[in-house]
Amino acid sequence: MKKIVIFWLPVIVYGGFIFAVSSVPGKEIPGLFAYQDIVFHFFEYAVFALLIARALKGCYPHKNRANRLLLVVILAMAYALFDEFHQSFVPGRTASLIDAAVDATGSFFAAYFYK
Repeated sequence: MKKIVIFWLPVIVYGGFIFAVSSVPGKEIPGLFAYQDIVFHFFEYAVFALLIARALKGCYPHKNRANRLLLVVILAMAYALFDEFHQSFVPGRTASLIDAAVDATGSFFAAYFYK
């Protein structure tokens, strides 16, 4: 139980943060710089992937690195697709496969470089 709390609670909390940010109506999102949506999606899911990779390595230290990498990307992508679906119900927001692809890219890079 202790491992679950130590390793998976940060993943759950950060997933909640992503959900909360995705719940902000489109008109309330400030425009800070060009292509901010792409940059934010990439880094948001890179951090998420790092947390997932940490949790998997902590709970399954003997699992093959390639298998963990694949699982990190699958879990992050599943959440990204859920999040894009969720955004389709938020005023001024839309679901975007481009955003999901950027999420996957950020997840892959972070998981790949996780030691």
